[in-house]
Amino acid sequence: MRRQLAPGRLVLATHNPGKVVELAELLGPHGLDIVSAGDLGLAEPEETGETFIANAELKALAAATASGLPALADDSGLCVDALGGAPGIYSARWAGPGKDFAIAMARVHDAMGQDGPRTAHFICALTIAWPDGHTESVEGRCDGRLVWPPRGDKGFGYDPMFVMDGKSRSFGEISRAEKEADNHRARAFAQLLPLLPPR
Repeated sequence: MRRQLAPGRLVLATHNPGKVVELAELLGPHGLDIVSAGDLGLAEPEETGETFIANAELKALAAATASGLPALADDSGLCVDALGGAPGIYSARWAGPGKDFAIAMARVHDAMGQDGPRTAHFICALTIAWPDGHTESVEGRCDGRLVWPPRGDKGFGYDPMFVMDGKSRSFGEISRAEKEADNHRARAFAQLLPLLPPR
């Protein structure tokens, strides 16, 4: 039986300020007191999993164990068809130690070359972990295509080069509210709703 989260404090197991903002807004109506792993000074665990869900579970368990509180972790990334699904779980690493996603986007563009499909998708895995080691995980996906040069200065990560299917503007050109209404994180979050305290 799936476990439901009780009202109270929840750790967001991320040091990425963009993810903190998106997740805090999604969680806002559920009566949870949100604190980030960065605010608590928790270390970032090494992501050794081979899937998005494995890495989300690893991060959520590390934060729940260290804080003694339930924790929610996100592991997400860009999967490019022409690159065999890369950068995938290594999406953040393509940005280098300085987490410079202008560099990461240029690396993707250069690796793709001029020919071949421009199709790609974002994946988001979300895991809630409890201090006793129990986890619940879900995964969402949205498909689209890559554009060059990157467009827009909103969002974070690879957003400026990704245009979702059925849209004409990149994630970097639309408001956070519009992006959060339907993207990979929103689709994963919709699956997580039954586990959250009722609104």
